Amino acid sequence: MHPYEKIPLNAAGYVLAAWLIGLHVWMLMKPEESKNFFRKLPRNRSLGPWFLGAGMLWFWLLIAPDKLGVLSSLQMDLGEFNNAKNILRILVPIAAYGIIVHVKEFLSVRGLGLLALMAAAPLLYSAYLEPPISRLLISIFTYAMIFAGLFWVSMPYTMRDGITWAIKTNSRYRALTLAGLGYGIAILVCSILFWN
Repeated sequence: MHPYEKIPLNAAGYVLAAWLIGLHVWMLMKPEESKNFFRKLPRNRSLGPWFLGAGMLWFWLLIAPDKLGVLSSLQMDLGEFNNAKNILRILVPIAAYGIIVHVKEFLSVRGLGLLALMAAAPLLYSAYLEPPISRLLISIFTYAMIFAGLFWVSMPYTMRDGITWAIKTNSRYRALTLAGLGYGIAILVCSILFWN
């Protein structure tokens, strides 16, 4: 079994809830500071290489060669594409370096999109075939994350436009923040009560 398949639903719920609650509490407590951060995020050149590097490293670990100990623990069977692993092991670091050095515009958005796509698999595996219908809270969030991640990687200006729309008025920003906080609390409650 791949390590993703061993992730318990409640563990995924706790991690996702902690992230959602922590982020939205910060947004609620410090609205101006968080708005300013989000406004600058799409063109944040200091965070961009870290986001993209983390996403590319995560992908590389899925195709890592055998006998590397811990580094090989996430290795995944790619079915028909297993023969491409040797080429990908070389191309992924070269591509990461090339993108980080030469792509300056919206690098943090592309990196976040890649991280969103990489984080989708463990979340979906944790909810796969689990009995409680409330598991759909994780699945719905994950598919929304995949949808957003695809747009952020291919059309990064969509994140900028979304942020601009979200922070345009204080009431809209607060409503979105409370909705995100409520979603995180719902996942936490389900993790405690139903997903053990």
